[in-house]
Amino acid sequence: MAAHGSLTRRAPLGAEDERAIHHLLLRYATGIDTRDWPLFRTCFAQDCEADYGSFGHWRGQRDITEYMERAHRHMGETLHRITNIVVENRNDEIVARSYVDAMLTDQVQGVTHRATGYYDDCLIRTADGWRISRRKFTMVKAGLDG
Repeated sequence: MAAHGSLTRRAPLGAEDERAIHHLLLRYATGIDTRDWPLFRTCFAQDCEADYGSFGHWRGQRDITEYMERAHRHMGETLHRITNIVVENRNDEIVARSYVDAMLTDQVQGVTHRATGYYDDCLIRTADGWRISRRKFTMVKAGLDG
């Protein structure tokens, strides 16, 4: 996705669509934190592309869901907080930027990891509602929570 200021803005989305997109992004966090992988899977389009930088790149809702399930299998409590959600129609494409602040308790090492960053998402409306078709995660800071 191009930088925010370089794109031409189109008409805003309706309130109902914007609420549905906010709900989608919060559903993503809820799916991970509750380990509800069928719920998590509903956040992504079947042919989605997800770029999480050094964590990995996936194509398809099945691939990203299977990765997240494996990555969280031995985790204790996790908290993925999604905030500062901005949804816009740009060049006839619906995009969203949201901040994420994640705390992940590693049961094996007995430490809590913290990662903060943001998601840049391209969204599509499907027969089943809004889905993430492309996602890029940008890490701002990661480390141990102390």
